[in-house]
Amino acid sequence: MLPDTHEDLRAQVRAFAESEITPRIPRMENSGDIETGLVAAMAARGWIGVTIPAAYGGMGAGHEAKTVVVDELSLHSAAMGAAVQASVLGVAKLLHFGTGEQKREWLPPIADGTLLPTIAVTEADSGGHVLGMTSTARRKGKNWVLDGRKVFVGNSAIGHLHGVVVRTGEGPAGLTAFLVEHDRKGVSAPPHPPRIGLKGFSFGELHLDAVHVSDSHRIGDIGDGLAVAYSSSVLYGRLNLAAVALGIHRAVLAQTTGFVSGRPRIAREGVVRDRIGQIAADLRLTELAVYHAARRLDRGEPCDQDLITAKLHAVEAAQHATRLGMRTHGATGLLTSVPMERFHRDALCLEPPAGTSDIQRHRLAEEALTPGRHRPWSQRFARPLTPAPDTLLAHTA
Repeated sequence: MLPDTHEDLRAQVRAFAESEITPRIPRMENSGDIETGLVAAMAARGWIGVTIPAAYGGMGAGHEAKTVVVDELSLHSAAMGAAVQASVLGVAKLLHFGTGEQKREWLPPIADGTLLPTIAVTEADSGGHVLGMTSTARRKGKNWVLDGRKVFVGNSAIGHLHGVVVRTGEGPAGLTAFLVEHDRKGVSAPPHPPRIGLKGFSFGELHLDAVHVSDSHRIGDIGDGLAVAYSSSVLYGRLNLAAVALGIHRAVLAQTTGFVSGRPRIAREGVVRDRIGQIAADLRLTELAVYHAARRLDRGEPCDQDLITAKLHAVEAAQHATRLGMRTHGATGLLTSVPMERFHRDALCLEPPAGTSDIQRHRLAEEALTPGRHRPWSQRFARPLTPAPDTLLAHTA
């Protein structure tokens, strides 16, 4: 059960999605162009700043409200839900590691939608193995010089402030994070190659060629890069992607029941009713898992395992739901004019980011076999939410 303020927020997101996003979906699917205007419009509504404290102009509404926004957007367009979550993810590094000066400089324009942040960690040759990265930063006088290539950066083509994790030394303590503006000399974002799903969303490469930044652009201490990457991924990335998957799952149930309801003979088939029942049951479990994790995070409780489980279950359940939906639609599901095939393609894009399902199971197994071995990231950055519903409503009115 969501608070009334969150239900109001959902209604406002739904109204925007129905009027502004849904009519543009055919164009997004046909062209694959990045929807810069739509992302800017969503940012201007304060949704990127949903977890930014009110003192910096944000909603100060926390992870549950963020989940509502991404969930509802993804019901209509997983690409636009992914776009919002990607820049909300980019907020994490500033909230957890930014200095007072960095927060005062960067959080207000993020909150008012004039600046989109990103986080760039993954590299082509190392994938989810963060310690395998080879991009570097080296000292040059009072500055740093950054070189390297990052891949699968959410909002890469339209982001304004990239949080880049690079190697400054050896081993786990040899990673450091920097803030890099998109228009700084040596920064480039190559055109996107064609991709299977999430069309309209920018998740591409970021190239750094002898990029000079001052030490004031370093975020966190030297050697904090691994913590910046993991805290962003664990505290934000997994729950964000679970919310996108949840929205897709809702869309699959609505589309499949609508399709079957208009065909009484199909609706009587036991196998069809069994599929719909499975989609509905899995959706309920996903909703419980995702919002339970969000509430625990907002209460400042250790909940890494809940966040991991939410991402694992939500993504796999959404993918299973799209397969059942496609079977139920039969050959009709192959038509691009019917959204089932889009749901199926979009759901496939959600497994790799923030760790594949294999990685999630590995993390859960680690904790089961050696309980308490690692201090939870959610405990390290525990910060109970102080509700600010008036601020939330003011941003979304």
